[in-house]
Parts: sequence; structure tokens; C-alpha cells
Amino acid sequence: MNKVDLTKGKVLNVLLALSLPIMGSSFLQFTYNLIDMLWVGGLGSDAVASIGSSSFYVGLGYSINALVIIGTGIKVAHSFGRRDNKAVDEYILNGVILNAIVGGLYSLALIFLGKSFIGFLNIGNAVVEKNAYIYLAISAPMLFFSFYNTLYIRIFNSFGNTKSALTISATGLIINIVLDPLMIYTFKLGVSGAAFATLIANGIMFLLFIRKSKSLFKVDFSLGINFSKIKEIALLGLPMSFQRVLFTFVNILLARIIGSFGADAIAAQKIGLQIESVVYMVVGGLNGAISGFVGQNFGAKKYDRINKGYNTAVGIGIIYALLVSIVFIFTPDILVKLFVREEATIKIASEYLMIIGYSQVFATIEMISNGVFTGLGYPKIPAIISIVFTILRIPIALVLIGKLGINGVWFAISISSVLKGITAYLIYKLKIWKVYKNVRCDSVTEL
Repeated sequence: MNKVDLTKGKVLNVLLALSLPIMGSSFLQFTYNLIDMLWVGGLGSDAVASIGSSSFYVGLGYSINALVIIGTGIKVAHSFGRRDNKAVDEYILNGVILNAIVGGLYSLALIFLGKSFIGFLNIGNAVVEKNAYIYLAISAPMLFFSFYNTLYIRIFNSFGNTKSALTISATGLIINIVLDPLMIYTFKLGVSGAAFATLIANGIMFLLFIRKSKSLFKVDFSLGINFSKIKEIALLGLPMSFQRVLFTFVNILLARIIGSFGADAIAAQKIGLQIESVVYMVVGGLNGAISGFVGQNFGAKKYDRINKGYNTAVGIGIIYALLVSIVFIFTPDILVKLFVREEATIKIASEYLMIIGYSQVFATIEMISNGVFTGLGYPKIPAIISIVFTILRIPIALVLIGKLGINGVWFAISISSVLKGITAYLIYKLKIWKVYKNVRCDSVTEL
């Protein structure tokens, strides 16, 4: 399995070669989510609401884990760009150790505090709350494996090798797709069956990543724990992790507001989010690709390639986001009806997609810009942008729901996405690239 030098070659070709496997993984994930929601949707809106409620805390886990993933990815990419193989091994080892600590503690928190977490959402439906906690408890060990799968994917991306991650992700998703109907319907486990299917699939992916990684890098425990390296990883990952945690907390608070409109509203948002993830098939691939691309080129001090990569990625992302927006705005009900049959849920979810459709281009620009900022090793910028405008969602929603009902929440989300995209683009063009273009600085600390 080869490491790929991203500091050479035509920018468009390099980005496409790097991002296509990531997009493939995203497409497979979207396909799984689609099939998963189709199976779960057959159990009714209460089942969808149960998974939707617990998914906020699953997402919170991934947000916390960004502390490890982002920092490790940045340091590995920079060290590889400098051809410092010893540093690469040290950052990988300490990233793996930190990941075990974070994953273990969060998994235990879900098991012992999960009921309180679900209760905070104020759902008001005993069946939904019970199934949500069961799903969350089963998801706890799943997250431990998934945290490592995500870490390995990021390390592979830092080396410019995304094909292996695609193959393993495809294997795990296929296993998940096969197990879903068996667990949910054949074994009559319902919502629990969906959780068990995901747990088994992630466990197998974890074993495959360990096996495959041996041909790319070695987790050398003989190097010992290096607390300075752990500190570097944590400090780099902290801003982005904090931003994502805050983002998740805001979503939990919004879920509490949404919950006051009933289980149909919670189910509608869950369905809407799953459909919206179609955007991230491409944009998520571009984000991962540009982060690894920028990381290596920054380490090699090839700043012109960084700007060319940004412009290329933004151009591709905008075209795709525009196409998705057209579908969301003009034919949302067709997509929603794939998941549920309850008219109330269909109406709410369709309105969600229509309103969110207007912000997809800006959300795309934000995600790609975040990839650049992360690759540069300066994650404070996207963290500050996200913190400011994500917090604004709460007061905007509280003001708008008085006049617009549940749609006020959707408009609050859309408005904040527009503001984040515009701000991220302006900061890159007027601040970061201006400095690189005129000064050719060797460190983002000059920004």
C-alpha cells in the first residue's frame, strides 16, 4: 500500500484522485443510511424518532473525538510533507493512545448516563424514550470501534492513500446493510436490531483497519508515550472539537425545541438530515481531500498549490450544491416519501428540505474552507466561525417559531449556514491568501 505525494502533479487531477475514494465512502455511507432509514421507517415514526433522539449523543461522541482525529491528521500530514518519518510514527502512536482514552470514557458515559441524556430532550413519549436509550447503550461500544475507524481513515488520508479506506468502509457498510433486515425483522429486535447491526459492522471494520494499516505504518509502542506529542495533538484538535461539541449541544437544544412539536417533528428532522447528507457525499470528500492536500503542501511550503487547490475544490463543490438545492427546493416530498407514510411527518420534513435547500452552496463553501484551515494547522478560524453563528441559531429560532412554528427552527439553521459560508470565504480570501501571496510566510502563526 503506497503513500502518495500530494505536492506534485496537476492540482485538479490530484484532488480528484484523492477525493473520489472519499466520495465513494460517503456515497456508500449515504446508501447505507438510506437503506437503514427505509428499514427503520417501516417500524413507524416512533422508531425513527427513537434513533433520531439518540443520534444527537452519538454525534456528540464524534465531536469530542475530533480532538484526536484533527490533531493527529494535521501532525501526520505535516511530518510526512517534511519527510520526517520518526515524527510520523510518534504522532500516530500517541494519537492511538489518546483515542483509546477518549473512546473508553465516552462509551462508559453513554451507558451510565444515557437515560438522563435522553430525558433532557423532553420527548414526552415513553416508548420513544425507552428505545432511544437502548439504541444509545448499544451504540456505546460501537463508538469505541468507530472512533478508531475514523482515526485510521484520517491517517490514511494524511498519507494521500484513500483507496484502502474506501475498500474497508465498503466492506463494513455491506455487512451493515445485510444485517439490518435480519436484526430488525427476522430476529424481531426492532430499533435494537439496527444498533446491533452497526456495532458488528464497525467491529469488523476495526479489525480490517488494523490489518491493512500494517503495510502503511507501524504503531510502535516501543517509542513510549510522549506527553508533549499528546499535548500538541490535543491543542490542535481542541478548537475544532470544541466547535463541533458546541454545534452538537446547540442541536440538542434545538431538538428540545423541536420535541415540543411532537414525535413527528423529531422524525421529520432525522429524515431531513439523512437526505441532506447527500450533499456531504461530494463535499465531505472534498473536505477530506483538501485537508490532506493542504497539509502536505504546507509542510513542503508550496503555497501557490494551496490556493489553486482551494479554488478548484470550491468550484466543484458549488456546482454540485446547486444541483442538490434544486432538488431539495422543488421536489422534497418525493424524497421524504421514500422513508415514511405519515402525512404530518412528510409535510414537516419536506418543508425542512425546502428551507435548507437555499443554504447548501454556503454550507459547501464553509466545509471546504474548514478543510483548508485544518490542513494549515490553524483550526481556530473555523472553530470561531462555527461557535459564533451556531450559537445564533437558538435566539433566531426562538424569535421565528412564534410566527413560523417549527419552520422557524429550519430558517434559523439555514440563515446561520449562509453566514458561516460567507464569513469563511472572506477570511480565506482577504486574510490567509493575502498573507501567503504577498509575504510567503512560513508559518500560520504570522496570520
